Amino acid sequence: MKIQSLSKFKIPLNFRSRSLFIVQLWRFVNAIFFSKSPQLMYGWRRFLLRSFGAKIGKSAIIRPSVRITYPWKLSVGDYAWIGDYVDLYTLGDITIGRNAVVSQKSYLCTGSHDYASENFDIYQKPIVIEDGAWIATDVYIAPGVTIGRGAVIGARSSVFKNMPSGMICIGSPALPVKKRVLKHS
Repeated sequence: MKIQSLSKFKIPLNFRSRSLFIVQLWRFVNAIFFSKSPQLMYGWRRFLLRSFGAKIGKSAIIRPSVRITYPWKLSVGDYAWIGDYVDLYTLGDITIGRNAVVSQKSYLCTGSHDYASENFDIYQKPIVIEDGAWIATDVYIAPGVTIGRGAVIGARSSVFKNMPSGMICIGSPALPVKKRVLKHS
């Protein structure tokens, strides 16, 4: 049986979409100014992310413990919430829609390696969380997945394929189990 040869691994040209200087500058700004900011300084964190090319909507709530690999590959809609200790592994683009929620400790992973490649080639695929969707606590979302408008992904689920709009989806792998019905206040 052959195994991967990590000595042959190479990052593809322009994989990060910014220079190594900008990548390091973001890591510094993140460590000092973003992650250390007081909880209620949402506007400050929106400003920092926008300064690095993120598209951040009106009144989006992003906690200081959120980890964002490359902010220039992130788009967050108006009034969206991103909870504590969420990891947005933005090797590829992540789009989070308006009024969407990504709850604490969830992991959105846009990149991985080709297990069949001797060179252990890395790849990136976008993740889309459509408007009004709710990703509950400690959910894993794989590269290339779209979560439909208004869908709910139950706590500790693992999502490896697209989930339909307006459905409650649970499990590992996540499967749609019933329609989401909103009560009117």
